[in-house]
Amino acid sequence: MRIGLLTEGGYPYATGEARLWCDRLVRGLPQHEFELYALSRSAEQERTRVPLPEHVTRVRTAPLWAPADDGRAYSRRERRRFADCFRDLVHGICAGEAPAFEAGLYGLAGLAREQGGLYAALRSESAVRAVESACRAPGAGRTVQAAQVPDLLEFVDELERVLRPLSLDWYEEPGHLGAVDICHAAAGGVAALPGLLAKRFFGVPLLVTEYGVQLRAHYLDQSQEARPAVRALLAAFHIRLAGEIYAQADLLTPGNAHARRWQERCGAPRDRLRTVYPGMEADRFATVGEAVDCGDPETLVWVGRIEPAKDLIALLHAFAEVRKAAPRTRLRIFATAVAPGYLADCRSLAAQLFPDEAADAVTVGENPVSFEEIGGPEAPSPAEAYGAGRVVVLSSVIEGFPITLAEAMFCGRATVSTDVGAVREVIGGTGLVVPPRNPRALADACLSLLRDPERAQRLGAAARARALELFTVEQNVAAFQEIYLRLLARGSARPDGEIPFARPPEARVPGHWTSPTWAAAPAETQTSEAAV
Repeated sequence: MRIGLLTEGGYPYATGEARLWCDRLVRGLPQHEFELYALSRSAEQERTRVPLPEHVTRVRTAPLWAPADDGRAYSRRERRRFADCFRDLVHGICAGEAPAFEAGLYGLAGLAREQGGLYAALRSESAVRAVESACRAPGAGRTVQAAQVPDLLEFVDELERVLRPLSLDWYEEPGHLGAVDICHAAAGGVAALPGLLAKRFFGVPLLVTEYGVQLRAHYLDQSQEARPAVRALLAAFHIRLAGEIYAQADLLTPGNAHARRWQERCGAPRDRLRTVYPGMEADRFATVGEAVDCGDPETLVWVGRIEPAKDLIALLHAFAEVRKAAPRTRLRIFATAVAPGYLADCRSLAAQLFPDEAADAVTVGENPVSFEEIGGPEAPSPAEAYGAGRVVVLSSVIEGFPITLAEAMFCGRATVSTDVGAVREVIGGTGLVVPPRNPRALADACLSLLRDPERAQRLGAAARARALELFTVEQNVAAFQEIYLRLLARGSARPDGEIPFARPPEARVPGHWTSPTWAAAPAETQTSEAAV
């Protein structure tokens, strides 16, 4: 089976989203051929790729960051065709009309397929005027109607970038994307655009996996300093694109119920949704998870990227309450990545809340809060970081699928988490969950586990058992193997009209007894034929 794996800003590059699970999926299914179609986000990202296995037979890449001017100038007739399609597209964006958006999107794709790239046309004055006209038309939102010339220019520039997959040469040449058995988009949004075209023009089944909903990510990534009209226009585009992807995909595989709710809200049909949890390498955490020692009983551990969404400020205030009731408790913060400004704020607050403590007048003081990095001398691996304490804390105010929480579960650690994203679904009753932005509740939950080591140990053991059942690489690979076979059987037809796997393999064995008349033959005839 040939699988066209579509990525944007991830695999096969060494950095980016979905890199790890894509690599594990590809390596876990060596019986299939994989062709990679990757969109990159920066020149720096393109410098480093991960080693690929032998059954990855083809790699095509395209940048979303570099200019894509191919020097193609349309004729008057082609410009008129572009204007009609682009008018439908932007009208669908501004007025929220899905049919117009669909007609415009596939019309532009057809034009690019027949006549060449859209770069010059999308950046033309006529394109800017079409957007302005759509913004002023009845049905457009108030914020969009207020768009000024700088807003229109910025939006057209961004629209050209995200529509760049329409102009790629991935679809027509020998061995093209339209010849694969299944298109598997590793994310929604721009990553799924080539899959939409392969389905539209060649009938290739489309599978879309979202462990983090791209529409939600777009909302979270938007800068508050951006111009309101530009934010509104881009949000409207991504809403319409998500709706079209969900409507056309043969199957959607959200990574958790939180992502599934987003997809359903955007119009994804329930009968085409199947939750597939991300696969993680349990062996990395086996030593810590199976150890008799459950870590320092007076240490709380936090692991993750130090950034505002993780709300370490609330965690530090909660730890101040913990220290009042349990003065010997320590908090060890392990960073996997850092937002420098936020780290400085957290260090400053920790210094204010917890002055360095010393046992006597000659001993050097020590702060009960430590900021460390994964890979340091005391925690060279994530497993050893989680193993440093008996209780692992997650304090986020924004979260999708909490990877660090699942890793803590593999390590057999009791957890205290805020109720955001898919946290409650991942925990499943094996840890304590509190409201976000509530330091008092966070402190009380931590104290309850610190004061009851047996309960913490029981919860840690239950958490590890749950993680081994639901979140391993093996379950993830097995799920997609089944999905690939089902999609191929349901969506692909041979030239003679026969559906693959519609009949059992033994029915294909040559012989007169396999003919349709065999079942209707008299019993004595069947017996005599068998005797022969």
